[in-house]
Amino acid sequence: MSDPTNHLGLLFIDYQDAFLNAIPDHDRLLQRSCFAAKAAALLGISIATTEQMPEKLGTTTEQLKSALPENTPTFSKSTFSAWGAAGINRWIESNQIDHLLIAGLESSICVYQTAVQALSENIGVTLLSDCISERRPEDRAPILQQLLTMEAHVLPAETIFYSLLGDANHPKFKEFTQLVKSS
Repeated sequence: MSDPTNHLGLLFIDYQDAFLNAIPDHDRLLQRSCFAAKAAALLGISIATTEQMPEKLGTTTEQLKSALPENTPTFSKSTFSAWGAAGINRWIESNQIDHLLIAGLESSICVYQTAVQALSENIGVTLLSDCISERRPEDRAPILQQLLTMEAHVLPAETIFYSLLGDANHPKFKEFTQLVKSS
């Protein structure tokens, strides 16, 4: 049986304090996103981050940085889609990613445009519903509905990672359940 984590990538989009401070309930978002980062690292999933104009808006928040594996690539961008970030295509190609888990800000802007572009490149997309957010909560439903019609998936992080484990006999199951309990 093949490893379901092969060809899977997790992309964290624009977790910068300049954006996070405008997000309602950003503490919950960060807690769930840190869980996703640790779960992905545990399962050996390729992880990367983007930063929107970090020279003006700052870098990835320390809380998420501390949950990420050392040497997680970070791509600077000025475009709203992560696809415009120099090096992102190389990361996707070198890791043979054909399905992208997406977490980040904002659902209605950078997350949406990244998902649309990934789908247009024939890369599957799953939005981690508890790891995305926006300044205006009323924007979420129409964005997710549109992405669903484009064949993106929207599920909570825990659902995705339990699905990847698939079985309580998985060698990482015990370690994963400890992570779930601590998150």
